[in-house]
Amino acid sequence: MTWQISEILREKREGKTLSADAIDTFVKGVASSFVSDSQIAAFTMATCIRGMTAEECVSLTLAMRDSGEVLDWSGLNLTGPVIDKHSTGGVGDLTSLLIGPMVAACGGFVPMISGRGLGHTGGTLDKLEAISGYCVTPEREQFQQVVKSVGVAIVGQTAALAPADRRIYAVRDVTATVESISLITASILSKKLAAGLDALVMDVKVGNGAFTPKFEDAVDLAQTIVNTGNGAGVKTSALITDMSQPLAPAAGNALEIAIALDYLTGRARPERLHRVTIALAAQLLVAGGLASSTMDAEQQLLNVLDSGEAFVRFERMCHALGATVEDLSVNDVLPKAPVIKPVLATEAGWVTRTQARQLGMVVVGLGGGRRVPADVVDPRVGLSQMKQVGEKVMAGEPLAWVHAANEVDAQQAVNAVSAAYTVSAQSDIEYTELIGPVVG
Repeated sequence: MTWQISEILREKREGKTLSADAIDTFVKGVASSFVSDSQIAAFTMATCIRGMTAEECVSLTLAMRDSGEVLDWSGLNLTGPVIDKHSTGGVGDLTSLLIGPMVAACGGFVPMISGRGLGHTGGTLDKLEAISGYCVTPEREQFQQVVKSVGVAIVGQTAALAPADRRIYAVRDVTATVESISLITASILSKKLAAGLDALVMDVKVGNGAFTPKFEDAVDLAQTIVNTGNGAGVKTSALITDMSQPLAPAAGNALEIAIALDYLTGRARPERLHRVTIALAAQLLVAGGLASSTMDAEQQLLNVLDSGEAFVRFERMCHALGATVEDLSVNDVLPKAPVIKPVLATEAGWVTRTQARQLGMVVVGLGGGRRVPADVVDPRVGLSQMKQVGEKVMAGEPLAWVHAANEVDAQQAVNAVSAAYTVSAQSDIEYTELIGPVVG
C-alpha cells in the first residue's frame, strides 16, 4: 500500500484524474491511520492547487462518508422524508435553530449534525449548550429516537461518522488548504450524507462575513456542492444568501438562543432573519416533497409558527436531549453577562456598512468563540441590538450593546465594534439584500 499511496500523491501532484479506487484507497488509509499527516498534507495541497474533476469530488465525498458509520432510517418507520440544511457559516446566523423545528412541524424528519464555531463564525452546538443540560453528544440510538419522536435533533458529529474527514480537516487547517472548493465540498457532504438524508438544502453565504466574500466564488461553491450531492445520490439544492452584515441583530451563544426563542414564540421576528429562514425552509419542504410549491411551503411554515407548533418541537427536542430548563418560553432562562455596555454612535446619519467578519471576531475576543480548539466558550458574551445597514442613528444612540465578562473586555469590544460600523450623512445606500439564486 505504501507504493500505492505514493503513486496516488504523484498523480494528483501532476494534475492527473484519480480513479475512484485510488481515492478510496487513500481515504481508507487516512481512517486507519496508515496514511501519515504529511501524506494527507501532500494530498490536500496538490488538490488545492490542481483541483478535482466532478467525478473525483463525488468519489472523495463517498469515500469519506463510508470511512465510518452511515445512519440507516429504514427500520424506524418514519412517516416523512429525512431532510436537512447546512450553512457555510456567518455571524448571527441562527437559522438552523429555527428551520429544524419548523420543518419537523411540517412533517419532515431532520437529523441535523452541526458543528462548533470556526474562526469568526458561530457554532450551532455552542449556542445550544447555552441551554442548561442540553447534550450535543447523545448515543446514536437516542439521537435516532429523538428524530423519530420529535422530528428534529440537533447534535454534534460522533467519532463514528466520517472519521476520515476529521483527520483531513485538521491537516487542512494548518496547511493553508481550507479554501479548496473540492475539499470544502467533500468535508460538508461526507458528514451530511453519513446522516442518511433524502434531501439537502445548502445555504452558501457571500459577503464580507462569509468564507466566500466574492459572489462568483459563492456560486462556484454552491454549484460544486449541488453537483456533488446529486452525484452522490442525495437530492441537493442551494441558495446563496447575504452575509455582508450579521443576519440577526445579535451574535453570541446565549444571545442568539434568545433571538431564536423570541422568533419561535412570536415575540419578535427580525425581518432579515425571517426572510432567509423562510426561503431556506421552504426550499427544504419542496425538496422533501412536503410542499407542492414555494408558495405552499411558505404558508405551511407560517402556519406552524403562528400555531406555536414549531416552538413546541424545539422545546421537546431540548428536553429530549437533556435540557433542564422546564419552560423555554419564559424570559430570563439563559445565562447573562455581568457587564453590558452600549457602543454609541459619534455622529448622526445612516448605517451604510458593517464589517461582519470583524464583528464576529469581537465575539470571539470576548470569549464567545475559540482561537484554539481547547478554548472554553463563555455562553454569556456577545453583541445585541446591532443596527442594520440602512438604519438611521442619532449621535449618542447605541449602534450595538456589548455583553462581556469584565470591564476591560467590554471596553476593548466597544472600540472594535465602533470601528466595524460606517455611519454616513448620506442616505443613498448601495446595498441589495441577496437571497438566491437557487442552484439545483
